Amino acid sequence: MPLDASGLTVPEMAVGRAARPTLDPRTQLLLEAPIARTLLRLAWPNVAVMLAMASTGLIETWWVSRLGLDTLAGVALVFPGFMMMQMLSAGAMGGGISSALARALGGGRRDEANALVLHAIIINVAIGGIFAVLVLGFGPQLYRALGGEGGSLAAALVYSNIVFAGTPLVWLMNALASVIRGTGNMLVPSLAVSAGIGLLVPLSPCLIYGLGPFPALGIAGAGIAVVLTTAVTTLVLAGYLGSGRAVVGFAWVRPRARLFAEILRVGAVASVTTLQTTLTVVLATALVGAKAGPAAVAGYGTGNRLEYLLVPLAFGLGAPLVALVGTNIGAGRRERALRIAFTGGALAFVMTETIGITAAVWPNVWLGFFSDDPAMHAVGAEYMRIVGPAYGFFGMGLALYFASQGAGRLLWPLVAGLLRLVIAIGGGCIALAMTGLLAWLFATLGLGILIYGLTIAGAIWRGAWFSARARHHHETR
Repeated sequence: MPLDASGLTVPEMAVGRAARPTLDPRTQLLLEAPIARTLLRLAWPNVAVMLAMASTGLIETWWVSRLGLDTLAGVALVFPGFMMMQMLSAGAMGGGISSALARALGGGRRDEANALVLHAIIINVAIGGIFAVLVLGFGPQLYRALGGEGGSLAAALVYSNIVFAGTPLVWLMNALASVIRGTGNMLVPSLAVSAGIGLLVPLSPCLIYGLGPFPALGIAGAGIAVVLTTAVTTLVLAGYLGSGRAVVGFAWVRPRARLFAEILRVGAVASVTTLQTTLTVVLATALVGAKAGPAAVAGYGTGNRLEYLLVPLAFGLGAPLVALVGTNIGAGRRERALRIAFTGGALAFVMTETIGITAAVWPNVWLGFFSDDPAMHAVGAEYMRIVGPAYGFFGMGLALYFASQGAGRLLWPLVAGLLRLVIAIGGGCIALAMTGLLAWLFATLGLGILIYGLTIAGAIWRGAWFSARARHHHETR
């Protein structure tokens, strides 16, 4: 009797196929279609919209800069916290939502997938509300600690109070987008976000400067524009889920602890890795500033901004990796899930390494967009020449981190993020103390990125996704 690669006879395979629940065509596509072509087809809408969002951020910064230095500084104080909300709600907790949904669909558990929609909404709205209360209550202390004073502090509080009052909307929007991405549909969330961007670009200057029938609201107008466009995007996504055209939809069910846990066991750990990345950058900035002053901070920060632009690129690949890997893990197709993960990791490596090498060879092209200060250029160029060649491992590590979200196995990405933090900051402190040279600090930053990528790749290659504990969890579901 002929056997297939898994050791099953042909009749046994036929019985197994017959026993499988009927799957939605989109889910079947994730299980059967060619890997590289499917991954690229799913990724391009995400990559395009992430690049559009990055461009919009630069445009918004330019509009606000026309209001004066204090206003620009005030927005700069708020921006990191607001961006962290975006990263946590879309990339971390959003990955937990997409992963849980994809695994349920891959396993043919359609009712569970529908129930997860409500659980995702409850989790994200609750977290968004908590963050809103904290920032609204402690905003003055927070922004003073970050260096805000006088006009910059006043502008920060006006902007912050508006955008953080709307933070639950941001979390709700990203919950709905992550639900849809978990079904393998990347196009609808991308179109919805693009619609919001298309509204924000003209609405923001109208509300800031009072163009046409709009009142001139200054920095408050910029915040209101963000909240309004977020609300529009949320309504578009909710309308799609409620229309019956999505693979899943809203289901009013009694909340279950197990379904909350399915999302949080990935999303909560992923949130820690996001905080690790942010902490690494903050502490490195502090080391550079303590050693060499503001011009060096500007150089390092400008160079590091290019590294941050790699995150949207990796997310463009990462969101479909969550859906593809999660669906195949749920269906028991482990070998295919591994091939998907390493295909995505290889694609991310090539794209981000190309950017890193280009930046290392021609650093002043990037730095020249922001300043012509010689001291800033010297430090920024040194950072990019040393760290740029490691960017490929950063991209690969991020892609495999998203793939690990799909597998529901985030221990090694968490360990890798901790190793990066210890090597970059601990090693950087030692290097600075011994040599006094920023070049050696930058070398430890590059080494931390290298170890980060290789640790995740090595752990997955050695079977970390399919440990005895993971097999037991899968078999007892």
